Amino acid sequence: MPAPAPAAPENPAAPGKDSGTPPPDSGLDRFFKLSERGSTVGRELRGGLATFFAMAYIIVLNPIILGAGTDKFGQQLDNAQLVTATALIAGLTTVLMGVIGNVPIALAAGLGINAVVSLQLAPQMSWPDAMGMVVLAGLVLMVLVASGLRERIMNVIPGGLRRAIAIGIGLFITLIGLVDSGFVTRNPDAAHTTVPLGLGQGGQLTGWPVLVFVLGLALTFVLITRGVRGAILISIVTMTVVAVVINTIAEIPDSAWGLAVPNLPEKIVSTPDFGLLGEVSLFGGFAEVGVLTGSLFVFTVLLSGFFDAMGTIIGVGHEARLTDEQGRVPRMGRILMVDGVAVAGGGLGSCSANTCFVESTAGVGEGARTGLANIATGTLFLLALVFTPLATVVPSHAATPALVVVGFMIMASNVRDIDWSDHTVAVPAFLTLISMPFTYSITNGIGIGVLSYILLRTATGRFRGIPWLLNAVGACFLVYFLLDPVEQLLGIG
Repeated sequence: MPAPAPAAPENPAAPGKDSGTPPPDSGLDRFFKLSERGSTVGRELRGGLATFFAMAYIIVLNPIILGAGTDKFGQQLDNAQLVTATALIAGLTTVLMGVIGNVPIALAAGLGINAVVSLQLAPQMSWPDAMGMVVLAGLVLMVLVASGLRERIMNVIPGGLRRAIAIGIGLFITLIGLVDSGFVTRNPDAAHTTVPLGLGQGGQLTGWPVLVFVLGLALTFVLITRGVRGAILISIVTMTVVAVVINTIAEIPDSAWGLAVPNLPEKIVSTPDFGLLGEVSLFGGFAEVGVLTGSLFVFTVLLSGFFDAMGTIIGVGHEARLTDEQGRVPRMGRILMVDGVAVAGGGLGSCSANTCFVESTAGVGEGARTGLANIATGTLFLLALVFTPLATVVPSHAATPALVVVGFMIMASNVRDIDWSDHTVAVPAFLTLISMPFTYSITNGIGIGVLSYILLRTATGRFRGIPWLLNAVGACFLVYFLLDPVEQLLGIG
């Protein structure tokens, strides 16, 4: 079933039909290419708000993940300082992406990478050493962008795999939405079941928070089907109000809501603590674990950040209709450079590598097409430095319906463009799009797709037609997937 067609953009020559729409020849319009991309200031601001609401959880979650780790010397990072660093770096890098890249792709501390830093790097060195590894990975990424190699790697990904990456991200963010809302839960290993996921709790939907999600999902689909402008943002705001009312009336334990509890905060303003900024030792980690092990650590962070961002850029670019006939996003070199800066910036802020967030699709679904949406999202992150209590009022159950709806749109608009008759394309595409949600990783999905593409092309006598750069990427993924045996072979496990 095709995705519902978006509302036709207003006539750019008639400013004022959408709140805040500038004249087509205004400086704001020219800088962000609003009219050229069929957008308006109103749509961009709504998109920026939707993206922020969809990813504001990182302000709370990242400190939990990093704060749970202990370095080699038994030190833990301060939670208040982590909250400040997470919001600050997310805000700055998101605004930077908006101004330089002019795309509606927000950035924040990357999930997965922060777990690697907390659970793999820090236990073998100090926190400044671990963050130094992250900075080095960011610097390498910037060198790859400056040399043109990173963009060339993105361009050698076959068209069918590009579409599959976009679809896989759609399925991935759908699963994120379903899991974060409690609509789908992981069955504990103690259950000895062959079914890893189940509906709600024990196969049933229970609790008010899940009801908020279901109502929000229904409301969002209804509004989008009826062509209501601002459907996603209206749903998020409406269900947040509903959640606050329900939580005030009913006796619901805070744990049922997850990270963000819909309580009216006792205080609105909090004081930021910038104590972690600059607490980095660039090469200290190599002295602790050796050059070889340290290089493998940097490689792990580098590869994960490299392909997570690549997949997100492709997926969001497709959904925002920014790609050309070859599936390429404009200003790619600038976008990739900002992503490299964000990785290094996250290390300098001691909040782990920052990267492009798939939740940006919530803003794209709301109509965002330019970097102006990022200005709104980044500004809200910066305001969260002071207004953190307000930023955590929106529960995931009110924001996650947007992820499910946008996941549907991405899948529906891309799946028909893959050549399913050619198995050397169809099989890698299939493995790519199922691997992302099933392994909960964009990088894994891309890696499995690339390796299977190389294998099947070789098996059908078309190895010479594979670009050498794609083969090099495949070799890197082999090392990535076989990292544990490689470490054992080298005696550094």
